[in-house]
Amino acid sequence: MSDLHLQPVTYAEACAFVDRHHSTHDAPQGWKFGVGVGDGDDVVGVAIVGRPVSRHQQDGVTLEVTRCCTDGTPNVASKLYAACWRAAKNLGYRRLITYTLADSEDGTPLRAVDGYEVVHERNSGGDWSSPSRPRVDTTPDEQKTLWEVSTDD
Repeated sequence: MSDLHLQPVTYAEACAFVDRHHSTHDAPQGWKFGVGVGDGDDVVGVAIVGRPVSRHQQDGVTLEVTRCCTDGTPNVASKLYAACWRAAKNLGYRRLITYTLADSEDGTPLRAVDGYEVVHERNSGGDWSSPSRPRVDTTPDEQKTLWEVSTDD
């Protein structure tokens, strides 16, 4: 029987977990806060919340779950998304967003948490590389689904 419980994590701990377990992305650059889920003494998932990546979403009252990563333990992602929204609201934020990959992530953990809704589908955002600043882009080139949860006011 599992003993899933929320627990604090540092930025370094969360990034190390993401680097070990995330299937498509490395750890993000920044954060406002993070949360972990433990099962006994083992960390089985982390979420990293930060300023929205898209400058169009940066309105001062919105945060983004930039990574939600688990080791595959059931129900952990839903527990993380719910905890992130509770924490964001308690800090005075009115909206929390996140993205899933439209083809390879079905959004089940978000559908399991009260309040999260699909806002719209968007293109992959393009290539980060440009002639003036060449980069190797290892992120999936796949349409993304934008999810949000917000206060009623």
